Amino acid sequence: MRKLAVLALSAALVMGTMTGCGSTNSDAKNSDNAGTNKSASSETGFDTSKDISVVSREDGSGTRGAFIELTGVEEKDADGNKVDNTTLDASITNSTEVMMTTVSGNDYAIGYASLGSLNDTVKAVKVGGVEATADNINAGTYTLARPFNIVTGDSVSEVAQDFINYIMSEDGQKIISDNGYIEVENTGSFTSSKVKGSIVVAGSSSVTPVMEKLKEAYAKVNSNASIEIQESDSTTGVNSAIEGTCDIGMASRDLKDEEKGVKATAIAKDGIAVIVNNNNTIDDLTVDQIKDIFTGAVTTWADVK
Repeated sequence: MRKLAVLALSAALVMGTMTGCGSTNSDAKNSDNAGTNKSASSETGFDTSKDISVVSREDGSGTRGAFIELTGVEEKDADGNKVDNTTLDASITNSTEVMMTTVSGNDYAIGYASLGSLNDTVKAVKVGGVEATADNINAGTYTLARPFNIVTGDSVSEVAQDFINYIMSEDGQKIISDNGYIEVENTGSFTSSKVKGSIVVAGSSSVTPVMEKLKEAYAKVNSNASIEIQESDSTTGVNSAIEGTCDIGMASRDLKDEEKGVKATAIAKDGIAVIVNNNNTIDDLTVDQIKDIFTGAVTTWADVK
C-alpha cells in the first residue's frame, strides 16, 4: 500500500510539472505574438503592417476622373498632357456598388465613392480633418466635391424636357436632397404637361441611384411617360447623348473639351468619399496621403504618416 501511495504521489508531481511547462510555453508563445503584432489594433485586430489594397474605378468613370483630378493623382506631363498615375496594382471596379462591396469585404482596402451612395458597410474617412457631409461641401471646407450633370443634345423631346423640368423643380430638388445629395437652385413648383412618350437615360453609376428616385417620383405626376435608365459610366453617358442613342446622359463630372455638340446641366452637387473597411483604425487622411496611396508611393498602412 505504501509503495502504491508513493507511486501515485510521483505521478501527480510529474503531471503537475508537465502542466506547468505547458502553461509556460503557451505564455511565451502569446508573448512572442504580442511582440510581433505591435502594429495591430488590440480592439479590431487591424494590422498596419499589411499591404494597402487600392481599389479604383474603371477608365471612363466620372467618379474616377473627378477623384484623380481633385487629389492630384492626375498630373500633366512635360508636354502638358494629363496623365493618370493610379498605381497599376489597383483593383478596378466597374460600378459604385462593386466598389462598396469590394472595400467592405477586405480589411486592408481603400477606395472612393459618391457621398450619396454611402452606407454602414464601409467607413468614410475625414479628409484633412473635415467630414464628408453636405454641409461641409456647401461651405467649401470638404474639397473632394464635383457636379452631377445631365447631358443633352440640341433638341430634346417634349417628354424628356418635361422630366428635366421636374428634376430642376422644387419637388425634384427635394428628392435630391432627401437622398443625401446637394441640391442646386430650383425653378419653383412643377406642373406636368402629361405628355406621352419614352425616355432613355444613360450613363454614370454614381448618378443612377438618385436618377432612379427621380424616375419613381416623376411617374406619380406623369404616368404617361416611360423612362428606361441604363447604368454604365460618365463617358458612355456623354457619348450616348452625342450620338443620340439616349435622350439624357448622366455624368458625374464636367464635360471635356473634346466632347462637343452637347451641353451639361448640373442637377446636384456630390462629394467623393474616401472609404475604408470598417475594421480600419484610420479615420483621417490628408489629400497628400491619399495621393501617395493611390499612386503607389505608399504601400503599407504603417507607412501612412
